[in-house]
Amino acid sequence: MSGHSKWANIKNKKGKNDAARGKIFTKMAKYIAVASREGGPDPEMNSKLREAVAKAKAANMPNDNIERAIKKGAGELGNNVYEEITYEGYGPKGVAVIVSALTDNKNRTAADIRHAFDKNGGNLGTNGCVNFLFNKVGQIFVEKDSVDEDDLMMIALDAGADDIQTTEDGYEILSSPGDFITVMDALESNGIKPVSGEVAQIPSTFVDLDEADSAKMQKMLDMFEDNDDVQSVYHNWEEASV
Repeated sequence: MSGHSKWANIKNKKGKNDAARGKIFTKMAKYIAVASREGGPDPEMNSKLREAVAKAKAANMPNDNIERAIKKGAGELGNNVYEEITYEGYGPKGVAVIVSALTDNKNRTAADIRHAFDKNGGNLGTNGCVNFLFNKVGQIFVEKDSVDEDDLMMIALDAGADDIQTTEDGYEILSSPGDFITVMDALESNGIKPVSGEVAQIPSTFVDLDEADSAKMQKMLDMFEDNDDVQSVYHNWEEASV
């Protein structure tokens, strides 16, 4: 999605009530636990866990919650087994959609994802049907009033960032997936707290929708967000802030 639309979504999430933020933390805890189970509980030795923790910290997830999720993944607090699954499909007018989920019941999750697509003018596709339209990119957002632009550029570019884009809302820092953690660490060590950070799927092309289809697309995204199994959703709808 475009930087402008992403900023609109970030502001929307920051304004959510405690119950909604708690749901976001629950999803992040599940992702951290899976990363800890797969690669071990030490973030320094587990790049996937470091990425998960960095994303959680950017969302202001409490450290106690993060530590509990790491221990749960390591088997210290019980051992729920979740499977990571990616779904691909189309929204209204062929908007490309990628849904990343963690589930302990593949049949339930697949049915829920299919229902969200079908109910809103889209359809679930096969693996690989839209993936080629996206590129994995480290994406970090920093608010304008939190740092001087020149200082941010020097710190981020020295740490390996590829580009920094400035908007009226703030700064969007882009990097290769391999440099994402290094850039996040550099920002943190210099007292800069991002409002969002992840290795995202960035679309190479975008699709405009009219008002009616935009409403359907937003309803689809809301259904995905309300699903406890869904971790992330990426799409190439240009007017995501509508």
